[in-house]
Amino acid sequence: MLTSQKKTNAIYWSSGIVSICGIIYEVLFGAAGSYILGDGIKQYTLTISLFLTGMGIGSYISEKVTRNLIISFVWIEFLIAIIGGVSTFLLFGVTAFLAEGTDAFFLYFVTLLVGTLTGVELPILIRKANEIGETLNRSAARVLFSDYAGGLIGGLLFIYLLRPQFGLVKTAFIVATINACVALWLLYYFRDEIKRVRMHATAGIFIILLLFSGIFFGEEMAFSFEQKLYRDPIIFNEQSAYQQIIMTKEQGDVRLFLDGQLQFSSTDEYRYHETLVHPAMASSKNRANVLILGGGDGLAVRELLKYEEIRSITIVDLDPHVVKLAKTNHDLVGLNEGAFEDKRVKVIHEDAFKFLEKSSDLYGTILVDLPDPNNESLNRLYTLEFYQLIRNHLLPGGSVMIQATSPTFATEVYWGIDGTVQAAGLETSNLHVDIPSFGDWGFVLAKREPINWDDISIEVETEFLTTEVLTGLRSFGKDIDGEQLEIEVNTLIDPILLEKYLKAWSGY
Repeated sequence: MLTSQKKTNAIYWSSGIVSICGIIYEVLFGAAGSYILGDGIKQYTLTISLFLTGMGIGSYISEKVTRNLIISFVWIEFLIAIIGGVSTFLLFGVTAFLAEGTDAFFLYFVTLLVGTLTGVELPILIRKANEIGETLNRSAARVLFSDYAGGLIGGLLFIYLLRPQFGLVKTAFIVATINACVALWLLYYFRDEIKRVRMHATAGIFIILLLFSGIFFGEEMAFSFEQKLYRDPIIFNEQSAYQQIIMTKEQGDVRLFLDGQLQFSSTDEYRYHETLVHPAMASSKNRANVLILGGGDGLAVRELLKYEEIRSITIVDLDPHVVKLAKTNHDLVGLNEGAFEDKRVKVIHEDAFKFLEKSSDLYGTILVDLPDPNNESLNRLYTLEFYQLIRNHLLPGGSVMIQATSPTFATEVYWGIDGTVQAAGLETSNLHVDIPSFGDWGFVLAKREPINWDDISIEVETEFLTTEVLTGLRSFGKDIDGEQLEIEVNTLIDPILLEKYLKAWSGY
């Protein structure tokens, strides 16, 4: 027979562990929504709000639970384990096979349901601690302390261990297994109070076995669902600490996707990278030292290495897994022509904003090859403050080239980027190029001095770009020339570009 103190301690430990699981589900659903549905701010806001609303509903429902408290808690944990465990696995299936919008409904419904079940947990544990002999003040304080402390631990575990090491699908099954194990643990501690304890334990063991099968095989099945989201067969799939990295290949066309967003297609990437690199190099008065912000695939480096006068190329790319892939994957090494083997190339894995804040180095050419501003983290790399930092690292006579999304699909965003660069004290000129895999794509060339195109010519070997072609790239149709737009500057305090970007691309 276990003592009352041991049973009470088991309750407090259980409350802490299930609280850790609860916060992990909360952020897991936000991360899954961000990856599948896009717009990270919206998805995290909705999932956290729905989860907390569900917890409020669950707390209200818990008033009705007055008898058989441990068995009630055990089966609530079993339900959370089943629903939470299959949540992200099924989300990928719903996204792959059902109509558009069904995935959002499914995610929000599961979030509310798991939140509701989670909200029932703690009041039951507090009530059971009171039954054993604890005072209400003591039991409530200790259970809530375990809950809040567990929230911090759960968040840290998700960020630094679960998401980068196991991915979204496997993490859900692992956390669900912990829920089921907690239920069995309390079932053992209170076995003397429970009828048909073996039946409940057998059900729990069966659930755990199902969850273990999900841990070992669920990700592979979810991968087959995810394959349907991409046109071509997936040849590489990895979840890094920062993003989902996927490569596809079909009939020689290699494509790289980061968090579901196409980065390049091998059939036409040269159009993008030649436009990114050569106008900036041709207009720069100092080509010795080059800085690339982003560009971890090495394709811009390939173009830069055509210039013999370059002494150093510094790449600042946040995710080491992208660079590792570009150094080791046969297809990528073939595309970038082994660019990272050149001794002039140095890679720094750091946030571009922080790098510019700390560094005192100056560069004759700066290439900004960053993903579009489709979330709050990336939007800060398109702000006035960021472009001011770039200006401060630019040598006199130097040039900056910025990829600036599509002037056709997101006209207001493209010209907003241009206006923000000008507000940073740089002269700008505009280019756009047709890239079949992307569509019409825009760039902003910037210098401290006025840009004289008569002095700019393409003198290295290219597949697409010539001096004559540059003239055409500088011409914009009347429907996308931006002359009728009221340009607003994008800043850290007023990040107007993000909302405009999401609105512009919502129809594509």
